[in-house]
Amino acid sequence: MISSAFAAAAEHGAAAHGPFYTEAHFWVDMAFLLVVVLAYRPVSRAIAAGLDARAAKIKSRLDEAHKLREEAQEMLATYQRKQRDAMKEAEEIIAHAKAEAERLAKQAAKDLDASMKRREQMALDRIAQAEAQAVKEVQNLAVDVAIGAAQKMIGESMSAAQTGQLVDAAISDLPGKLH
Repeated sequence: MISSAFAAAAEHGAAAHGPFYTEAHFWVDMAFLLVVVLAYRPVSRAIAAGLDARAAKIKSRLDEAHKLREEAQEMLATYQRKQRDAMKEAEEIIAHAKAEAERLAKQAAKDLDASMKRREQMALDRIAQAEAQAVKEVQNLAVDVAIGAAQKMIGESMSAAQTGQLVDAAISDLPGKLH
């Protein structure tokens, strides 16, 4: 039923209007198609130019991003190399400081040993001087005691004349004994 009504309406419309090129819809459609065909080339060029410009901008941004990335990688490599060099230099400084400290410790030990030997030698020299002085004092005391004993014995056993002769003989021998 609906299809028969639709077919009747189509028949009625076709009979009432005439051929298709006399209808306004046809010419509107043709004008639209003509506008689309005529506008296609400039519009497509404008769209293509816009897309090409956008692609060029994107490409330049990508190139700039790649360039910045390469620069960043170079800077990173440079800083890593500098850090490695600084660490190596710090290790060398530490090793040098340790070696210098060991050398200074050895030198201090040598200096201390030499100082101890000098002090020991000085103490031995003082002891030797004290011994020599003590021996000299003992000898002087022994000489004094011997002289005193000799005087006492001579005074008791010799007369005054004999004592005078002995003193005169000792005085005459004195110049020969001093030289």
